[in-house]
Amino acid sequence: MNAEGLHELAAGLRRRVVGQGEAIEAIVPYVELFESGLAPAGRPVGVFLLLGPTGTGKTRTVEALADALHGSERNVLRIDCGEFQLEHEVAKLIGAPPGYLGHRETQPMISQQKLNAVASERSGLSIVLLDEIEKAAPSMRRLLLGVLDKAALKLGDNTTVNFERSLIFMTSNLGAREMMAELHDRFGLASALPSKANAKTLRAISTGAVRRRFSPEFVNRVDAMLTYQPLDRDATEKILDLQLEALDRHIAQRLGSSAFPLELTRDARNFLIERGTSAEYGARELKRAIHRHLIQPLARLVLDKAVDEGEVLSVGVDRDGSALRFASKCRGARAA
Repeated sequence: MNAEGLHELAAGLRRRVVGQGEAIEAIVPYVELFESGLAPAGRPVGVFLLLGPTGTGKTRTVEALADALHGSERNVLRIDCGEFQLEHEVAKLIGAPPGYLGHRETQPMISQQKLNAVASERSGLSIVLLDEIEKAAPSMRRLLLGVLDKAALKLGDNTTVNFERSLIFMTSNLGAREMMAELHDRFGLASALPSKANAKTLRAISTGAVRRRFSPEFVNRVDAMLTYQPLDRDATEKILDLQLEALDRHIAQRLGSSAFPLELTRDARNFLIERGTSAEYGARELKRAIHRHLIQPLARLVLDKAVDEGEVLSVGVDRDGSALRFASKCRGARAA
């Protein structure tokens, strides 16, 4: 990645990962360290533990970084640690040793080839995501100690995977329930608004939960533990804007000359936010709410050819407030 792209990296990530500026500011310097050629040898470029309630943007951060560096959110070597809760399942990660039954049929989920494949011509930095690390069996966490410390993972066939050109992200919901309880009990329901006071409290809860769960050897190999804050109303509004912009681009790409712009009323926006966000799940359900209440009805309108070329589709809420309503209008006309 060139210098101009690096200068824009933090700003671009802040636009795409709403309300988590502190996390972005902590991650970007490690990318700059790698691109400058000054990353230390013999260890990963950076190791991060992303904490906080669900739906606050932890996984989204990793996907947005992959897109910024490589041009695709899919350029991530992702491991779901929920698949490795039992000791014997770790063999799926590194492959069975030679001589064991099924050795040839058991392909490791991590290999040098797979790690290199998520880099690109734009950047040689590979991104690894270990999702819900707290679910991993103790043997898997012990296996990861070598990766986090020496950037090396020995596979079942005695070959070694080198992680020196990798950023490693681990996500965890440890302490999330206690964090939300603290917000509600101490500050009231409105306390899900980020502030310096409760940010410090939530950070203490999450890091305390991590230190109780993981060994000091494991924690000490993490470069930064980043606690994601609950999203306020302004943040959810911005996330909705991003989702709707993505939908507009999708409609334009798929329908071409037959594409039409969407114009949502304030009531329609509130309808989607109320059904797609909550204190418990953050904005995790927002995409699903848009799909169910907006995209699926749009598909029927397209099939019925209910929107003519050159028209705008106005989206409001029906009288009983149970569904969105759609009405075509000429471009330039104002929404009701």
